[in-house]
Amino acid sequence: MAARDVLIVAACRSAVAPVGGAFAALSAHELGAPVLRALLAQAGVDAAAIDQVLIGNALGAGGNPARLLALAAGLPDRVGALSLDSQCNAGLDAITLGASLIASGQAEVVITGGVEAWSRAPMRAHRPIRPDAAPQPYERPAFAPDPERDPDLLAAATAWAREARINRVRQDAWAAESHRRALACRADLADEIVPVAGLAHDACPRATNAARAGRMPPAWRSATGLGTAATTTPDTDLEHAPGLLGVAPRADGAALVLLASDTACARLGLTPQARWRAGVMTGGAPECPMRSAAPAARAALAQAGIADIGHVDVIELHDAFAVQAIATAQTLGLDPLALNRHGGGLARGHPIGASGAIALVRVLADLRRDGRVGSTGLAVIAAAGGLGAAALVERV
Repeated sequence: MAARDVLIVAACRSAVAPVGGAFAALSAHELGAPVLRALLAQAGVDAAAIDQVLIGNALGAGGNPARLLALAAGLPDRVGALSLDSQCNAGLDAITLGASLIASGQAEVVITGGVEAWSRAPMRAHRPIRPDAAPQPYERPAFAPDPERDPDLLAAATAWAREARINRVRQDAWAAESHRRALACRADLADEIVPVAGLAHDACPRATNAARAGRMPPAWRSATGLGTAATTTPDTDLEHAPGLLGVAPRADGAALVLLASDTACARLGLTPQARWRAGVMTGGAPECPMRSAAPAARAALAQAGIADIGHVDVIELHDAFAVQAIATAQTLGLDPLALNRHGGGLARGHPIGASGAIALVRVLADLRRDGRVGSTGLAVIAAAGGLGAAALVERV
C-alpha cells in the first residue's frame, strides 16, 4: 500500500501551570478533555469521524489515560485509544505514531498529543520482595538497567556543562532571556491556548534578568528541579551546576493535534494548516540524555530531504535545562536567536508527557502566524534514558 499524505488540520493546548497551581486538582483526562473538545471545534470535525486517540503520558503509573480522555471528551465508544510512555518524548512520539497510522492506511482521522497532570501523579513505591518488608518509595524510575549509565539528570546536565564549558553565568543569561521572550509574547500565544480552570496563559514565566537569576540558589537545593537531591550534593561543581532558573519547573499541561489523511480532508471538507514531512524517534547514550535532541533533529531533516537546518523557518526545542539549549544550538550550528523565539520549556515549565506535543503546537502556531505557504517548522525534544524525538512540518 502506498504511503498517504498526512495533514495537520488543527492544533491547540492548555496553558502550562506549575505543579500545585491552577490545575492541581485535575486528573489527566479532566485537564485534556476541554482541549480535545476545542480541537474538534477548531477543526470543524464531528466526533464520529475520529478513528483513534493516541496520548503521551509519563506519570500516570499504568492504566490508559488516552481512553479516559476519549470518553471524558465525549468521543464514541468505538474510538480506539492508546497511551504511550517515552517520558519527555511521549507527546511528540504519540504524534509521530499517529502520523504513521494514517500514512500506512490504518486510520483516517487521529487525535494525538500529550497530557500530564504532574500534580495528581500517583505516589510510587517498589513492592517488597519479602512479605515482612516495607514498600520502598521512589521519586523516579530507572531509565537504564546499569546505575552507572543512569545518572541524576541534574548531575548529567552539570557534567555536560563542564565538558562544553558552559558556566552558570551563561546558563542564567539564557534562562532569563527565555522568560523575557515568554512574557513579551504572551498576547501572541492566546490563540493557541484553550482556557482550562480559568487559566488562559502560561503561568511559569517570571520577570527576571541574568543578574537576578545568578542570585538564585543551585537547582539541587530545590524540590522544583528535575533531579534528585539525594544524588546531587553540595559537592557539585558550582561553576557549571544549573541555577534554579536554568531548569524547567515541574508543571501540568496538555497539547493535542488532529491529523487526517488527504482523502479524509477531501471527504469531510477539512482545511489543513500543515503537512507532515518527517517524524523520528531515536536513541543515544543514556549517560547524558539531553544530547539526544541534536541527532533527532538531524534525522528528521534527513528524512524530509532538508540539507541545512538554516533553511527551517521555525525551530522549537523543549529545553529542560539551559545548558541543553545552548549546547544543542552549538552542535547544530544554530543562531541562538532562531531557537524558541517565544521562550522555551525553561519559561513555560515541563509537563513531562505533554512537553513534546506543546513544542509542536508552538511550531504550528508560529507557522500559522507567519502565513507563508511552504514555510517549515521543527519540534525537537530529548528524554531520560537517552531518547530523542523530532518532527518537521510544512505550512500549506
